[in-house]
Amino acid sequence: MMRRRDLSGWGLAVLNRMAQWPLLRRTGIRRGAEQALFHSARAGFQVAGTAARSFKRVRGAGAPARLDRVASAGLFDLTPSEEQQMLCDAVRDVAEGELRPAAADANEAGKAPDAVLRATEDLGIHLLGVPESLGGVGQTRSVVTQMLVTEALAQGDMSLAVACLAPMAATSALVQWGSASQQATYLPALTAERPPVSALAITEPQPLFDPFQLQTRAERDGDGFRLSGVKALVFRGDEAELLVVAAELAGEGACLFLVEGGSAGLQFAPEPSMGLRAARPVRLTLDQVKVGADARLGSIEDYRNCVRLSRLAWCALACGTGRAVLDFVIPYVNERQAFGEPISHRQSVAFAVANMGIELEGMRLATLRAASRAEQGLPFARETALARLLCTEKGMQIGNDGVQLLGGHGFTKEYPVERWYRDLRAVAVMDGGVLL
Repeated sequence: MMRRRDLSGWGLAVLNRMAQWPLLRRTGIRRGAEQALFHSARAGFQVAGTAARSFKRVRGAGAPARLDRVASAGLFDLTPSEEQQMLCDAVRDVAEGELRPAAADANEAGKAPDAVLRATEDLGIHLLGVPESLGGVGQTRSVVTQMLVTEALAQGDMSLAVACLAPMAATSALVQWGSASQQATYLPALTAERPPVSALAITEPQPLFDPFQLQTRAERDGDGFRLSGVKALVFRGDEAELLVVAAELAGEGACLFLVEGGSAGLQFAPEPSMGLRAARPVRLTLDQVKVGADARLGSIEDYRNCVRLSRLAWCALACGTGRAVLDFVIPYVNERQAFGEPISHRQSVAFAVANMGIELEGMRLATLRAASRAEQGLPFARETALARLLCTEKGMQIGNDGVQLLGGHGFTKEYPVERWYRDLRAVAVMDGGVLL
């Protein structure tokens, strides 16, 4: 009995038949046509693979798994543990060896190269905050470790770091606030060797955006909810198979919802931005998107903590990028000659570089303090607000000073400092996207 072909088989047969047309040989366009057919086929199979993958609902899975909190040592010590230092060294090697060389081309292309994304997946950093029982390698909930990893990755390039870290936000949210059934449904796929893309969507396209006064609405509809609204700067959102969306639930307040990428009513549009271009930001429109009753993630207070942890992640990115600017500027001012001597011999230049180092240490101190309180389960709202204010203002100042110290070179794309400056400006406006 003849086996019936599936959709991929019919598609491949049609492509093969088209490639054999005599007309292509006679007109001399056979090679170009074959290349076009190859790329079309590859894109089609990727879409088919995404469509074929579905998250299988798991119910009655018992209590959700959570990581233990780090016990307080009674001292605020900034010295990384041996394990933290080894992990940061490995991440920094990837940042310098993979992210930094690819950053300029990725910025122009508006997309992170697959090799860079695979390099960070091979490190296994998406498994750090996941308990072993759920497929991860975590023992305790260490916000400080995740902050240090985020900082180290950003030393290569902030935009590519965001592209690599964005899918891990959904994993972190599920581990911290997901129910047992939500964890059992989604985490097996998200902790796989090649996990699907996911995204955290909080920011909205409105002036003076307040993440606690959302325009995206969630309304109860029978046995579920309907979501409507617009989200801005959703990194790699059009690739995402799982979206964590913030919405205002009538009568309760802002909270998070799990939305699968293939849901009806989702629309994506490119969103060109000043910075973070390689992270591929898109605008997400939700038009009466229907989700189940089990799609709600966590409580109102959990959403508030999500916003704070996201802001800490952006602070860590600012610290890493600020370090990249400083490390680039110091040898430049020592080697650049003017009037027969290095420009670093001028007090104005030397003081500017020193101030960059001072402000960077202040940014790191404030961010580490907030992260330390968060991982111990202590209130950290005030510390997060202080860290964000400092990283927003001083991060942009470090980027601006870096451009200024390079003189005319700072205005050109020949050097990476102008790109880092554009990326650093995102810290002031971003909520969501990444999460510790």
